[in-house]
Amino acid sequence: MRLSLLTSLSVFFLLNPRVWSETPSDGKPEHASCPPRGWNSYDSFCWTISEEEFLQSAEIVSNRLHVHGYEYVVVDYLWYRRKVKGAYTDSLGFDVIDEWGRMIPDPDRWPSSKGGKGFTEVAKKVHGMGLKFGIHVMRGISTQAVNANTPILDSISGAAYKESGKNWSAKDIGIKERACAWMRHGFMSVDTKLGAGRAFLRSLYEQYAEWGVDFVKHDCVFGDDLDINEISFVSEVLKQLERPILYSLSPGTSMTPAMAKDVSGLVNMYRITGDDWDSWGDVAAHFDVTRDFSKASMIGAQGLLGKSWPDLDMLPLGWLTDPGSNEGPHRRCNLNPDEKSTQMTLWSMAKSPLMFGGDVRQLDEATYNLITNPTLLEINSFSSNNMEFPYITSTNGIENKDHVIASQSRRVVLDVRTSDIRVLGLTSCSSSKAIGWSIEALDPDLEKICWKEKFRRKNQVPFCLFKGEPHLASDKRMTYKQQYEGKHHLLATDRMELCLGGSPNQRLTSKEFKRGAFSPCRWDTNQMWELKNNGTLVNSYSGLCAAAMKSVEAKASSGGTRSWIATGRRGEIYVALFNLNPQKTVISAKISDIAKVLPGKSLKEASCECREMWSGKDFGVTNQSISMEVEVHGCALFVLNCD
Repeated sequence: MRLSLLTSLSVFFLLNPRVWSETPSDGKPEHASCPPRGWNSYDSFCWTISEEEFLQSAEIVSNRLHVHGYEYVVVDYLWYRRKVKGAYTDSLGFDVIDEWGRMIPDPDRWPSSKGGKGFTEVAKKVHGMGLKFGIHVMRGISTQAVNANTPILDSISGAAYKESGKNWSAKDIGIKERACAWMRHGFMSVDTKLGAGRAFLRSLYEQYAEWGVDFVKHDCVFGDDLDINEISFVSEVLKQLERPILYSLSPGTSMTPAMAKDVSGLVNMYRITGDDWDSWGDVAAHFDVTRDFSKASMIGAQGLLGKSWPDLDMLPLGWLTDPGSNEGPHRRCNLNPDEKSTQMTLWSMAKSPLMFGGDVRQLDEATYNLITNPTLLEINSFSSNNMEFPYITSTNGIENKDHVIASQSRRVVLDVRTSDIRVLGLTSCSSSKAIGWSIEALDPDLEKICWKEKFRRKNQVPFCLFKGEPHLASDKRMTYKQQYEGKHHLLATDRMELCLGGSPNQRLTSKEFKRGAFSPCRWDTNQMWELKNNGTLVNSYSGLCAAAMKSVEAKASSGGTRSWIATGRRGEIYVALFNLNPQKTVISAKISDIAKVLPGKSLKEASCECREMWSGKDFGVTNQSISMEVEVHGCALFVLNCD
């Protein structure tokens, strides 16, 4: 699989032992057996990288890491924003756009982009190093372009887009009420039902291909920010390009396999968590979601011109900055060596895009050895049958299935008057879990929308939110009256000026499963809900449905043991044992139980040569079990060769 390296300077790198096949003569990528490696954005201020810094990092990848298969170097977000006083992640008016409203590199940081060259010269230099080049892009169109009402390029004619005798412009296609929830002043969706909206998106991705881009990371269109219309159209455009471009989605806050199945066939990789940082809580939060995607057979499912892969986000190792910092202070990763090994092992066993989240120019030897570990890269690239292994035992005899991680939650609590606390979650509207909402009339002028699921206890008070009319300014009421017909704000029962949103208004870490929040009522679709006759409550921003779910309360010392298993291309078996407990734990697995999950392996009377990778210890031959004392938050990785 490919490994990506992201530095704190807003650039990341991808590894390619065999993940994506060579491009055939017809210019179309062959079906891939593994994904490219992912991306990540450093929260808030990771857009300070310059052309010089980027090329310095790319040269290090070419000289030191290309031999291990590292192939892609990718510029992270806000490469188009000027680095001047007053500019920040959600600022407005500091972006560099061309005459057609498309983002182009800031020429002060990317001097080779002057004269309309965009990233062409940078891509040429990257290709000359034997690497491939990628960029991060946002949803739809920029607010700045809409405010400037720039014309739209018809890439077929090379002139302004004209339809039905009208010259179309940015204000005609931008959907202001569908602004990116966590970058409301930056970008908004475009109306893909309009020919002009489709022409704008087509002009974007055709320009990326002209620049020499090999990879795009498409942000604020997935998870709680789902925009299936834009994803679907972009996927079609990429299919038609002569130059193959790998397609990745981000972020994946609240993502479930059911939600991901709608997009997995349209893309090559997609984030399934929020941003990952260097805390044990973030690492531990990945075990449940990774298990769910492996059970749903989403690892290596059919994707865009190849396969698609769930992305667990960056490996925050080496030399870092804090979330939200600009150019420092810098520090070393907060994870200890055992926690780093656990993260790298889980990502590899789950065949996730691997991503280094530090400054590659400050790469220390220990980190270098970790991210280039040949066994882990072999597993990540060539293993199969990757799944969580449920049959392990620990010193206290508790089986793995009873030890689950209880991650901290910042989700919206709908009702805390009973001991059965529930929270608001989002799910696919096709799921039966989404059905259960109805109207409860209090008086002729006041109604509630309540969750009345069948299994609630007798006399339990239902979870309710007040139904309100859309909060529109007087000058917008007529314009949006038809659009918001039958849609409502959902008001907090204790503060009627606060409305429920369907997507977080900030980038979240992977352990913060907040699915919506109350905030001052606005007129954008993030806070608009429609109650359907079938009992589902649909959010107008993402098209996802609300459901009241049981809350898992965080425990101060949550822990347990986990295990993953996979088979290698030479017949070897990999068994990873993870200790999430706050104390050393002996973890064991029986060879007979391994046979239960690998029916294609003849292990009934097999003798297995056994080696543990991290310690280098040779355990000799066994036909009974494997066992090892595992450090706190650490892991053991056994390689079995069985006769």
